[in-house]
Amino acid sequence: MQRPLQITVHNLSLSDAAEARIQGRADKLEHFSERIIGCRVTVDAPHHHKQKGESYEVRILITLPGEELMIKHEPNEDIYVAIRDAFDAAERRLKEHSERRSGEARLHGGS
Repeated sequence: MQRPLQITVHNLSLSDAAEARIQGRADKLEHFSERIIGCRVTVDAPHHHKQKGESYEVRILITLPGEELMIKHEPNEDIYVAIRDAFDAAERRLKEHSERRSGEARLHGGS
């Protein structure tokens, strides 16, 4: 990544362990695309239910040359599950994006 990872939190304080998990998963995204310029992760606790407690939402914005991929996954009561699910979705999107670009390059005679 050309730019450092940006982590933004709303309505909560992020533990060092959760921040380390985000950093580790963000580092692994480069295995799916060498074209990543930057990555911004937003962690939000928008809903507080008396019986269920906090619900964590993780959004990931991946910047590539000329485009951005926004990944938003369903909120979860467990912040680590929310992080895992969002990054799993990001990996799938990057893989699909990379495969699509490879297919377009072959169609247009590129390598």
